[in-house]
Amino acid sequence: MSTNHNITSANVQSEMAGLGRVVILGAGESGVGAAMLAQKQGFDVFVSDFGTIADKYKKALEDLGIVYESAQHTEELILNASEVIKSPGIPPTAPIIKKLVEKGISVISEIEFAKRYTHAKTVCITGSNGKSTTSLLTYHILKNAGLNVGLAGNIGHSFAAQVATESFDWYVLEISSFMLDDMFEFKADIAVLLNITPDHLDRYEYKIENYAASKMRIIQNQTENDVFIYCADDEETLNALRNVHPEARTYPFSIVKTVDQGAFLDENTIHILIETNNELTMSISDLALQGKHNIYNSMASGIVAKVLELRNDSIRESMGNFKNIEHRLEHVAKISGIDFINDSKATNVNSTWYALESMTSDVVLIMGGVDKGNDYNMLKDLVKQKVKAIVCLGKDNKRIHDAFEDDVEVIVNTFSAEEATQIAYHLAKRGDAVLLSPACASFDLFKNYEDRGNQFKAAVREL
Repeated sequence: MSTNHNITSANVQSEMAGLGRVVILGAGESGVGAAMLAQKQGFDVFVSDFGTIADKYKKALEDLGIVYESAQHTEELILNASEVIKSPGIPPTAPIIKKLVEKGISVISEIEFAKRYTHAKTVCITGSNGKSTTSLLTYHILKNAGLNVGLAGNIGHSFAAQVATESFDWYVLEISSFMLDDMFEFKADIAVLLNITPDHLDRYEYKIENYAASKMRIIQNQTENDVFIYCADDEETLNALRNVHPEARTYPFSIVKTVDQGAFLDENTIHILIETNNELTMSISDLALQGKHNIYNSMASGIVAKVLELRNDSIRESMGNFKNIEHRLEHVAKISGIDFINDSKATNVNSTWYALESMTSDVVLIMGGVDKGNDYNMLKDLVKQKVKAIVCLGKDNKRIHDAFEDDVEVIVNTFSAEEATQIAYHLAKRGDAVLLSPACASFDLFKNYEDRGNQFKAAVREL
């Protein structure tokens, strides 16, 4: 199906339909899902992607007879929209977005659009770190307890596609700050904010307060009938909460202090208390997810489960048998007594801090990529304690050298996953760990963090 043929068809369809025209910018998972739902609801649909559309998404659009273009944005076919649904990855500074805003055309996220067409309730999880793990754990707990639940958002299949084709009572949605920026009337029934640490500051004028304000949109439109769960140990979250006043019932979680309602840690036991429900207690040694950061993630999921009045034994079982996601502290192999760990999903400094914090052996750290305004200072103490060598994997590694040249004896530059893995293997000795935890985005050398992680795993298996 050629682009020219598509555009001609778009004009014909627009004239014939007489309905609202929905234009979708970006033809990835969320964009194609939004197109499916918009078509089902009777809109005239046009999909435009400034980049290349993956074959599987082209086929999905063609099978549905949805008109699309790739490698361009044809303005006359976009600026006549009733409403535009944009990919989270398109910044508000993109020229086409500026023109849409100037014309007063509504620009929203796929999540906002999909919520209009479902009565399902939502558990919405955001945070700079841990949101994928917590979303998957929460989904695992709810599904095992027998709830009719879907998983969507920044993870799994498109929310809009599931609204178009499924009939769930609940959704667990992983929500990024980019999604929140394009959500206006959307309301989370249960909102979870795990933490706020510097990330994506290039999208927020390099101001943490702008990024924090974006994260706090998770509680917009909530009422006293809704629930807000947050980390009482997170400084930026507490700062942000001084500027807003949640209407929802709030449940904090903490590992350093006791709370009346919510979750806290007493020695090695998690306590979760929600109003009159019977208290849930669980030893942290019984959690499937280990490490301090995962205590927080487990607490957040546990509060959701208790709010929904799930049985304690069911919650404990699910929190004890959960399997974590690919590319997040994923053990790849042990070769010559050296552990190889894939944490490619660590695309910011805080994620890498969590990874290093959980290491119990000396580390050869593979890091680098597209630097998003990173401040590496928070890593310095852990790097001094645990890291014997840094293998840089990226096109421009100057800032990593500058940050750690006084803390680590060996810092090496590499330009492929295979080269980085081989050098790290030679720098490590029996009992060490080789940890891929980049602290940076992957787009300089890889398609995405999954591609980076998969290439690393393939290189490990070739050793």
